[in-house]
Amino acid sequence: MLGRDFVSILDLSPQSLTRLLDLSLGMKRDGVGPVLQGQTLALVFEKPSLRTRVSFEMAMQRLGGRSLYLSAYEVQMGDREPPRDVARVLSRMVHGIAARTFDHETLVELARYAEIPVVNALSEDEHPCQALADLLTLRERFGSLAGLRLAFVGEGNNVARSLAYACVLAGMDFVCASPPGFDLPAETLARARALPGGGSVTQLFDAHEAVRGATAVYTDVWASMGHEHELESRKEHFAPFQLNAELLAAAPPDALVMHDLPAHRGEEITDDAIESPRSVVFDQAENRMHAQQAVLAALLGGSPG
Repeated sequence: MLGRDFVSILDLSPQSLTRLLDLSLGMKRDGVGPVLQGQTLALVFEKPSLRTRVSFEMAMQRLGGRSLYLSAYEVQMGDREPPRDVARVLSRMVHGIAARTFDHETLVELARYAEIPVVNALSEDEHPCQALADLLTLRERFGSLAGLRLAFVGEGNNVARSLAYACVLAGMDFVCASPPGFDLPAETLARARALPGGGSVTQLFDAHEAVRGATAVYTDVWASMGHEHELESRKEHFAPFQLNAELLAAAPPDALVMHDLPAHRGEEITDDAIESPRSVVFDQAENRMHAQQAVLAALLGGSPG
């Protein structure tokens, strides 16, 4: 189902993505057994988190294993010791690593030197576990993903990049609308368009055009973690991309509202949008746990998939 690591959505094929979503749905519906009894997952986090930490810890607990949280202060990876040494030490003591890092190359180095599976719990390049949870949320609602149109309004950031790849693999149409200069990198567009699966990726600069015909409208913060100092300078550029009632009026009346959280209410999304009956924001948050259960079971040997 998976290789040894899950560092990028690009580690998946259309078939393995479908099997992971099938496994996630089955575990959510039927519960999980102690398939990872006696196994420990190290959570190496350079960035703070609510959903990522809790979802990984609860996933391991539900699978019969345990987690070990290692904060940036405790490890000081890159300062106190290099990622390659962290990887080799942890390989002798635990069974897997979920790393939440600033630099994507830190994750790549961990995976290169570790002798155990490494999962990307977020980097500046990608957020693959979030994308899995998002597609799981849509799959629950619609039964099938093929042909759905996901409109993302905001920066072409790590979440948007992972969604672009995942949507193509799932046969979906992904449309990203961004202010000029904050769009998806050309490399991301090229990689996504070269993937199998039958989906498509389009970059636009008009939010209203992007949401027309959308199955769901997705947004994220205007300044990601580590770039908060840029927020004030970005507000003028991003104001036309706010997910609000006026933008939703340009979308189909049944289009879902999505956000990966935390939300800065009144900035990238309004209260009436996130609290509307169309919002599946908290379904997405819960599904982090279910999607990651499937990933961990597959990587750590608990799933026959």
